[in-house]
Amino acid sequence: MSKKFLLPDLGEGLPDATIVEWYVKEGDVIRLDENLVSMETAKAVVDVPSPVSGKVLKLAGGAGDVIVTGTMLAEFEIDPSLPQRAEGQDTGHHHGPSHAAPEPAAAAPAPAAAAKAEPEDAGTVVGAMQVGNAVVAEAAVAVGGVKAVPAVRATARKLGVDIARVRASGPDGTVTMDDVKRAAADGSAKPGAAPAARAAAPAPAAPAAAPAQRSTLSQTGKPMRTQPPGAAASGQPEQLKGVRRNMARVMADARDRVVQTTLVDDADLHQWLGKQDITARTIRAIVTACRAEPALNAWFDDENLTLTKHPHVDLGLAVDTPDGLFVPALRNAHLLDNRGLREGINRLRTQVEDRSIPASELSGYTISLSNFGVFAGRYGTVVVVPPCVAIVGVGKLSHDVVAVMGGIEVHRRMPISLTFDHRACTGGEAARFLAALLDDLAQPA
Repeated sequence: MSKKFLLPDLGEGLPDATIVEWYVKEGDVIRLDENLVSMETAKAVVDVPSPVSGKVLKLAGGAGDVIVTGTMLAEFEIDPSLPQRAEGQDTGHHHGPSHAAPEPAAAAPAPAAAAKAEPEDAGTVVGAMQVGNAVVAEAAVAVGGVKAVPAVRATARKLGVDIARVRASGPDGTVTMDDVKRAAADGSAKPGAAPAARAAAPAPAAPAAAPAQRSTLSQTGKPMRTQPPGAAASGQPEQLKGVRRNMARVMADARDRVVQTTLVDDADLHQWLGKQDITARTIRAIVTACRAEPALNAWFDDENLTLTKHPHVDLGLAVDTPDGLFVPALRNAHLLDNRGLREGINRLRTQVEDRSIPASELSGYTISLSNFGVFAGRYGTVVVVPPCVAIVGVGKLSHDVVAVMGGIEVHRRMPISLTFDHRACTGGEAARFLAALLDDLAQPA
C-alpha cells in the first residue's frame, strides 16, 4: 500500500518551505520517525521525520526547491513488517479538527475517498516533530559520515563550505556553526575540484559572445546602428526562499493593509554624559513614550476595528542578515535596565545569526525599532507590520549646527522617524509619543 506524505505546516501558518537536504533517496527504506528531509522555513531550519516505515517511492524535489504547504513532499510504499504509527495517534502537531475519520466506511467511490484522504494527511504526518524551542534543541544527524544540525548544513551550503572537510570541534565529532564560519574565513574547506569543473561547463555557450565580435561598420565602411547594451537581460532570475520569501509577503501585506504615516525629528544628545549605549537609551526612550501615549504600543484588528493597548512593552528589533530581515522580540523591555537591555540585544542577535532563535521569539512584539542608521541614512519611511501600530526608525548620527540663545553651537543629534497606522491613532497621539521620546533622549543619563 502506498502513502503520499503532504508537507505539513511547519509553524504558525507558513505557506511553504524550501528543501535544504534529503536524508534519503528514491528506493531507500526508512523507518518511522527517522529524519526524512531538512527544510528551511521563514523562521528556522528543521528536520521533518518520516510518518511511516517503508520504501521511498518518490521525492517531490531537490535541494533549493520550494514546496507549498499541503502538497506532496514524498510517497512511500508502507512495509507492514516494520513499526507504524497507530491510527489516530497524536503526533504533537495539530492543524485543526479532523473530519475524515468516518469516511473510509463509504468505500464505494474509491477515487473520491482517496482524494479526500490525501489533504487530511497534512495534519497527521509530522511524526514526533515539535515546534518552538524543541526545534532548536534538535540533535545533530550523521549524514555522509558528518554530524551536524540542519542549520549548520544550510549555512555551510550558503557559504560554499564542503562540510565533509570541516574540522569538527563539537561533542562526539559534531560540526558546529563556529566550525563552518571558521572554515569559510580561512578557506580550509572549499568544495573539491568536481564542482569547480561543473562551474566551468557553461563555457561552450560561445554563440552568445559572437554578436560582440561583429563589426560596427557596414560593408561600405560606414557606421551602422547596433543593439543597445541593455536590450537583452543578462542576469539570472533567482527564486526567493525562506526568510526573504516571507519578507516579501509581509511587506506587501503591510502596504495593502496599513495607512502608513511618518513623522520625523531630531533627538539632541548634547547633554549626554560620557559614552552611553545608544540602542539601550533609545529603547528606554521608547518605553517612556509608550507610557506617555499607550495608543502606539498597541495592536489594531482591522477586521473587527478593535484596538488593544498593552501594559507591557515587547520590542521587535529589526536585524539585518544575508538571509533577509528578522524581527525578534525583546520581551518585557520596560522592566530591563541598560545592562539587561544590552544582554538581551546581544542574545537575540546571536540567535538570529546562527539561526537558533525559537520561532516563538519572532512574533508577538507590541512595537518595533529599526536602527538603519548604523549603515547610512538620516530619515526613512520604516514600515509598520500589522497588527502593530507603530515603528521607530533611528538614522545616522551627525554633528549639526544648532541655534541657541545668543549664538550657535555644534550638537550631536540623532534623526528619528516614527511611522504609525493612522487608522488606529491620531496625528496628535503620534506627535506626543515622538515628543516624549525626544525629551527622554535629551536627558543627560
